[in-house]
Amino acid sequence: MLADIGHIVVVDDDPSLRQLVIGYLQDHNIPTKPASNRTELNRHLNETAPSLIILDLRLGQDDGLDMLREIRSHSDVPVIITTGHRPDEIDRIVGLELGADDYIVKPFQIDELLARLRAVLRRASGRVAPVLHYGNISVDPARRVVTRSGKPVRLSVHEYRTLLALMERQGRVVARSHLEDVIYGGSASIESNTIAVYIHQLRRKLGESLIATVHGYGYRLGEEQ
Repeated sequence: MLADIGHIVVVDDDPSLRQLVIGYLQDHNIPTKPASNRTELNRHLNETAPSLIILDLRLGQDDGLDMLREIRSHSDVPVIITTGHRPDEIDRIVGLELGADDYIVKPFQIDELLARLRAVLRRASGRVAPVLHYGNISVDPARRVVTRSGKPVRLSVHEYRTLLALMERQGRVVARSHLEDVIYGGSASIESNTIAVYIHQLRRKLGESLIATVHGYGYRLGEEQ
């Protein structure tokens, strides 16, 4: 078994199949969270970034491919899609729709799913990304781990994306519009104070002096000058 596996979100609107997958993964000491639709998946993503998502493409009124595009607009979390499509159809989907790390066609053997999951996580762990440091704050993009003075700090997905965008641009002012694009992928209907809320939460968790407001433009790392 791979070390340091975080939780996995299983997205399927078939409760019997969803519970079968969850039970099997839990039997192998892999923490899981269930989701049956877009709303439940987004709630999990807003809490803590998962290590992997198992996503069914047919979810009642939700379109799995649209959900995959939405995930990929702001995250590189590994995704395995499950589908009833024929293999030649799904090959085209995976190639054209930019997102899935692997797929498995229903009905599938549950142990095959575990094997594919392990393979995807091994590949994901091999993605090289340098650890970023600023003062006593460190961000490890490969593991999505944030520490303050060596101690882990739990951030929501949106807080993490905000911090990562600032850490990647140390010494520069980051426009509020850029942060909105990074966090929401250019989605419309964003509340005017949304970014300010994430900045407030980051200051509360990581230190008031970590992020300075550049009035009328955006934010940067460092104290007000």
